[in-house]
Amino acid sequence: MELVIGSKRWSSWSMRPWLSLKRTGAEFRERLISLYQADGQTRLEILPHSPSGRVPALKTGRVVIPESLAICEYLAETFPDARLWPADADLRALGRAAASEMHAGFRALRLECPMDLARPLEAVALSEEALADIARVRVLWTDLLTRSGGPFLLGEWSNADAFFTPVATRFRTYAVDPGSPLLAAYMDRLLSWPDFLEWEAAGRLET
Repeated sequence: MELVIGSKRWSSWSMRPWLSLKRTGAEFRERLISLYQADGQTRLEILPHSPSGRVPALKTGRVVIPESLAICEYLAETFPDARLWPADADLRALGRAAASEMHAGFRALRLECPMDLARPLEAVALSEEALADIARVRVLWTDLLTRSGGPFLLGEWSNADAFFTPVATRFRTYAVDPGSPLLAAYMDRLLSWPDFLEWEAAGRLET
């Protein structure tokens, strides 16, 4: 398999399936394409590997999956021993709903607090829409951690945690209060996860 990703410093979309793929323990090649190149060069470099012209894309040898949530679902089905979704049907459904909500929503938070792993830590003024997004994240995290008993959203580390790790980086970078000791501890777990630390170290070296 080959996973085509964007710059690790900025690409939250790429981080999610990369973390899940690392969790499976499967061997894979990584192809990194620098984002924000001039004159459309980034898209030109992506197109030979991803029909959507976007990253991430997983090349399995049979198909190209050019979408982060679809990649994570594929990995869960292909590597069941990795337990990327929990066995409990209720938790699994809630985890998928949370990942889908993150995938499709939280637009204000994304725009006003873009992921940048090398940015100096500093609070910024946020709109009411972004503050509402933050409040919703807190509710989601609290509900899932309480239902599952932790230490991660669905008990064991899962695709849901992959989808919210970039949010934890945003909260840290822009000095967003997680809202409770429970959520602060959860953030610490995400940001000290060995696979995330590997990604972050590489991202901080990018220019």
